[in-house]
Amino acid sequence: MELAFIPSPSRGVLYLGPIPLRGYAFCIIIGVFVAVWLGNKRWIARGGRAGTVADIAVWAVPFGLVGGRLYHVITDYELYFSEGRDWVDAFKIWEGGLGIWGAIALGALGAWIGCRRRGIPMPAYADAVAPGIALAQAIGRWGNWFNQELYGKPTDLPWALEITSTADGRVPGTYHPTFLYESLWCIGVALLVIWADRRFRLGHGRAFALYVAAYCAGRAWIEYMRVDDAHHILGVRLNVWTAILVFLLAVTYLVLSSKKRPGREAVVEPGAEASGGETGGDAAAEDEAESGQDGTESDKDGAETEASDQDSDKANDEAGSAKKS
Repeated sequence: MELAFIPSPSRGVLYLGPIPLRGYAFCIIIGVFVAVWLGNKRWIARGGRAGTVADIAVWAVPFGLVGGRLYHVITDYELYFSEGRDWVDAFKIWEGGLGIWGAIALGALGAWIGCRRRGIPMPAYADAVAPGIALAQAIGRWGNWFNQELYGKPTDLPWALEITSTADGRVPGTYHPTFLYESLWCIGVALLVIWADRRFRLGHGRAFALYVAAYCAGRAWIEYMRVDDAHHILGVRLNVWTAILVFLLAVTYLVLSSKKRPGREAVVEPGAEASGGETGGDAAAEDEAESGQDGTESDKDGAETEASDQDSDKANDEAGSAKKS
C-alpha cells in the first residue's frame, strides 16, 4: 500500500457556465505569458525596446503551436488515421499532444518573420527569450498532469503519480511522474541559461543553443522512462534519437559560433539606438543655439559700451579745446 503519492485530478476541464476551461490549454497560455514577460525584461536589458518581444511573439506563438501539433500528429498518426479513429481529433489541440521539436522549429520560423519585419537580428532575439521558453515548457508540462498522460514506469516512490483514468488503454496505478521531472529540469535549464549569460555574456544565439543542449540532455533520459506508445528505431524511442541529434547540433553551434563570432551584439534593435541618439543630439543642438545666442547678446552689449566710452572721450576733448581758446 502506497503511503504517499501525487494525486491526479478527477477531470481536466472546469466549466464556468457554458465556458470550458481546460487545464492543458490553461497551462500553455500561462507559459506563453511568462515567456513573453521574461523575454521582454531581458530584451530591454540588452538595449531593445519594450514591447518588441510581444510583437514578434504574435508571429512565433501561432507558428509554434501549429508546428508542435504537426509533429505530434505525424509521429503518432495512428492515433488519428487508423481504423476506428476520427481524423477530426487531429485538430483538437486542447486535448493534448504538442511535440516540442516541431514547436521550436516552426516557432523559430515565425520569430524569423517577425524579426525580419522589425529589422532585428534573429540570434539576439533567440538569446533573450531562451530562458522564458524553458519556463514556458516547465509550466506547460503540468497540462499533462491534468490529462493524466505521459507518465513513466510503475513505481512505489513517495512522489509517484497516481493514474485513475482507464481511457485509451491506461491502467490505474502509481507511476513515475515524468511530467514533473521534465518541469523541474526545465526550471533548472532556465536558471542555467540566465547564469551563463550573465557570467560569459553569451551572444549571437549561444544562449539559445545552451538552452537547447541542456534541455535535450534532460529530455533523453526522461523520455527513456516513459511507457506510452511511441515509434522506435533500433529499440530506442524516436524522441530519444531526436534529443541526441539536436543536442549534438546545439553543442556544435556553441563551439563554432564562439570561435567565429566571439562576444555579444553591441546593438540588438537599431531603431532604439537611433531614437536615443537623435534625442541627445537635439538637446545638444538646443544648448549650443542658446549658448550662441547668449554670446551674441554679450558681444552686442560690449560693442555698445565701447561706443559710448568713445563718445564720452570725444566730448571731453572738445570741451578742453574750447576752454583753451
